[in-house]
Amino acid sequence: MTNKISTGSYDFNKWLFGGYEKDVITMIAGPAGCGKTNFCILASCSQARKGNKVIFVDTEGGFSVDRVKQIVGEGYEKILENILLLEPTSFDEQKKCFVKLLGRIKKEQISLIIIDGMAMLYRLELGDAQKSGKSENIKKVNRELSKQMRDLAEIARKQQIPIIITNQVYTEFLSEENWKKGVERGTHLVGGDLFKYWSKCIIELKYDRGKRKAILLKHRSLPKKEMSFEIRNRGIFRKRWI
Repeated sequence: MTNKISTGSYDFNKWLFGGYEKDVITMIAGPAGCGKTNFCILASCSQARKGNKVIFVDTEGGFSVDRVKQIVGEGYEKILENILLLEPTSFDEQKKCFVKLLGRIKKEQISLIIIDGMAMLYRLELGDAQKSGKSENIKKVNRELSKQMRDLAEIARKQQIPIIITNQVYTEFLSEENWKKGVERGTHLVGGDLFKYWSKCIIELKYDRGKRKAILLKHRSLPKKEMSFEIRNRGIFRKRWI
C-alpha cells in the first residue's frame, strides 16, 4: 500500500516523488494570490474523482465550485458530492468544526482533510485577546490552536489520512539603514514555530511579477528544492521560464 496520495498534478507528483505523504501534516504557505487554494482544490478533486471522501475546511471563502468545474469538466457534480465543505467564520466555529471532523472520521472513510487558512480565524481571535490585555486570554487562544494542530497530527499518524493546511506569510519590517544597505526582507510564517513543529512537510509558494515558484522547505526524505509552475484551467504544470 502506498504511503502517498496524488497532488492532482503529474508534474507536482514527480517533484514530490509520488505526492503528499499520508501520515503527516503538509503545510502550503505563501502570500495571498500565490495559488495555495488551487493546490488544495486540485488534491481534493483528485481524491473525489476516485470516489473518496474529502473534508475541506474553508476559513477564507476560497473554495470555488467554478474552479472544480474547470479542473474536472463534465461530471463535476459527482465530484462535489464527495467533498464535505465546512465554512467556519470564527475561531469558536473552527473549534466546533474540529469536533465535527473527528465525528465524520469515525463514521466515514475519509481520504483527505484540508484546512484552507489554518491561521486566519486564529489571528482574528488572538487580536481580540491581545486587545483585552489579559495574558490568560492570549494563552487560551494559543492552547486551542496547539490542540487543533496536535489533533490533526494524531489523525494523520493513526488513521493514515493526509492533512493539508495552508498558511499566510508576512514580510518583516526593514529599518531605513538596512534598506539602504540592500538587505532583503525575510518572510515569516503566521503562527511561527507551532506550525513548523507539527508540519512535517512545508512548501512555500512565491508569486513575483507573473512568475510562480514552489519551494520545498521541509521534508522527511527529500532535500530542499524549487520548481517553477503555472496554473492553468485543468491544473498545475511545471513551467520552464525562458
